[in-house]
Parts: sequence; structure tokens; C-alpha cells
Amino acid sequence: MKIFSNVRAQLRRRLLVTYRVDPRVATTLVPDPFRPQLVDGSAVAGICLIGFDAMRPGWFVPRVGLRSENVAHRIAVEWDEEAGTRTGVYIFGRHTSSLFPVLGGGRLFPGVHRRGRITVDETVDRFRISLNAPDSQLEVDVEASGPWKSDLFPTFDEASDFYRSGPVGWSPRLDGRGVEALELVSQNWAAEPGIVHSARSSFFDSLPTGSAVLDSAVVMRDLPLVWETPTIVFREAVHA
Repeated sequence: MKIFSNVRAQLRRRLLVTYRVDPRVATTLVPDPFRPQLVDGSAVAGICLIGFDAMRPGWFVPRVGLRSENVAHRIAVEWDEEAGTRTGVYIFGRHTSSLFPVLGGGRLFPGVHRRGRITVDETVDRFRISLNAPDSQLEVDVEASGPWKSDLFPTFDEASDFYRSGPVGWSPRLDGRGVEALELVSQNWAAEPGIVHSARSSFFDSLPTGSAVLDSAVVMRDLPLVWETPTIVFREAVHA
């Protein structure tokens, strides 16, 4: 039982860097009862890089709180509930520049975080971000501009709708016994296409050669967000 049922923050900037992944490899990466969500025959995985302001417990009304940089490696998944099939993401690991998510994640609220050194060099429309942690390293260089280019999503609207339709994020529990969920809730949704000038991730680089191919990027800026603990009833029990 977590103390905080929800957490609020102001999203300063969110980059969704997307990879096309061989579905046979993707299947080996997710636990039961999840399965990779496929688009045009490929699994959809990637890196979510978020800068937060005013991160605070949901009951704390004033818009003041902690500032942090956060990185998550994830993959789009689907699963069966009693009401039908749902979509979301399975998160392999989260890293953060802030001590609060490290201490509270998996304890006070769902979502285990590890500490990492996250370096940000950004202008109005250019974002260069790197992560250096004992178990993960990455460097990305993304520019917020068009035109849209992707082998997964023919139009940018299709990409935006895909990400908006999967707000639930699953990740391993702190004790390693099963998984837990957080749902990203935003009354506003504003996204724009991005150009990936370069991307390197130790996670995706470690997969079999050619099985993970860089595809595209989506950029989001200046939005209020809330993370809530959703009610999920599986058709079958989750196994660790």
C-alpha cells in the first residue's frame, strides 16, 4: 500500500525517442501477462526523457515542488483485463537526477527509480541530454521541428494518438515480486514532431545487431501532469 495515491508535476519538456524492434526480440523482453504491441509488424520501444518542475504529492495544491530530470527505457505493450484488451508501456528501468523519486519510488508511490547523472544542454528548440549511471548510459540530440519522418507512423497525428492511447506504465516492484502500475493523466495534450540528430543507448545497443532501429521523436512541452495508481483486474494473475 503506497502513501501517495497520486503525484503532480509540471512537465517542462518530454522527449519520446522511438525505436522499431524485431517482435521476436521484443517478446523476450516483457514478462507475462504482457505482449509487445505491434505497429506494421514491429514492436515500438524507446526512451522517455522528461524534465519536471514542481513535482509534489497530489494533495499538495500550491504549484511548488522539486525539479528533476528523468529517463526511462520502455516498450509499448498490451494485456488482457476482465473488460478487454488494454495498451500501455512496460518500463525496463527509470533513472533520475533527484533524490526524492529514488527514496519514494516503489515505497511512497509506485515506480522504482535509480540515481543517475543526467546532463542537459538545451535551447528553445534543441535538446542534448545524456545519462551516466552504473547500469545505463545514453546520449540523445533532438530538435523540435519538422517535417515528420517515421517508418512506423505515416503521419505525426498517428504517432501522437498512439502515445496518448497508452497512459499506463508498468514496471517491476521494488522487491522484484511482480509489477506495479502508474497512469499518466493530463487534461491537456500537446505534441510536436522532432528530428533525432543522434541517439545512443546502452540498452538498445545491447540487443542483437539490427533488432532495434532508431525511428522518430515526439516532443512535448509545458504541460501539467498527474500520475495516479490505476485499478487493474487481470484475466490471469501476474507472475514475477
